[in-house]
Amino acid sequence: RRVPVDSTNVSAGRVHGRHDELTRMVSHLLDNAARHATTSVKVSLQSSPRVVELTVEDDGAGVDRADRDRIFERFARLDDARTRDEGGAGLGLAVVRSIAERSGGSVAVDQASAGGARFTVSFHS
Repeated sequence: RRVPVDSTNVSAGRVHGRHDELTRMVSHLLDNAARHATTSVKVSLQSSPRVVELTVEDDGAGVDRADRDRIFERFARLDDARTRDEGGAGLGLAVVRSIAERSGGSVAVDQASAGGARFTVSFHS
């Protein structure tokens, strides 16, 4: 699915990790956001001396509060995701969490300002 991606708020940031894994992590986040977006995806990367924070937001239906931990489990697919598309095997967000943690970070999901999902990956130095 192709939707516009706003990356105007992406700055530079340095984290510890393997380039190929971090690239895969970002790819999974962007693919997931595009799959669930209604009209757009927004990406930002902010950096300070103590933290680098990557945020990927979409304007889709979002993730129910009750499912916010479960979606990072291997093979987890929410019922509406199964009906929307052929999707995948439910591994993408588990891979995101695994790579973030191996690279010294963490990942969380909450509600985006546009109503969809906002995934935030934080790396603390």
